[in-house]
Amino acid sequence: MPSEQVIVHVIDDDEASRESLAFLLRTANVAVATYASATVFLDQIAGAGASCIVTDVRMPGMSGIDLLRRLKELKIDAPVIVITGHGDIALAVEAMKIGAADFLEKPFDDDVLLASVRSALRQRGADEKRNAERTEIEGRLAALSNRERDVLSGLVAGRANKQIAYDLGISPRTVEIYRANLMNKMQAGSLSELVRMALVAGILDSQ
Repeated sequence: MPSEQVIVHVIDDDEASRESLAFLLRTANVAVATYASATVFLDQIAGAGASCIVTDVRMPGMSGIDLLRRLKELKIDAPVIVITGHGDIALAVEAMKIGAADFLEKPFDDDVLLASVRSALRQRGADEKRNAERTEIEGRLAALSNRERDVLSGLVAGRANKQIAYDLGISPRTVEIYRANLMNKMQAGSLSELVRMALVAGILDSQ
């Protein structure tokens, strides 16, 4: 995990805890930025994305729970690992419902935190890859004509060319032409690949 590709933002009002976490992460070759409060973090992050956030749950002013809600409002989708020293199950449940990636209770083993951070970063990488793929597929979809989209809808619904032709009031041969065109525009090498693209773009959800 190259440190230049990721950064973990550690938020804790307790300086000793904050620096201890930062030291642990740096020894694991992970870049770290530290903040004494959630408010300071939000001021400095300025709406930009973050690789991963590790935050204490009980802090003066804005709590870890409040931070989770604010990140959601700002559409900052960085995974958040919430830490508490109070063993508060209700807070744990609330944090997970809001979208926390993990919830760790102090004291925890160093390996547990590192494993949680690495898991969160792997998930973020996978999410970014999916988002990039979705954007690319949506760009291809935008290039389709209305009739090509109609044929695509029929194909992903599992209909044969003859059924699509009947539904659209055109000949099977015309459907074949539209199908060839849309396969080319979508850069799909097979029907199964086309269906997978439709899944990624959310087309099948609307069928």
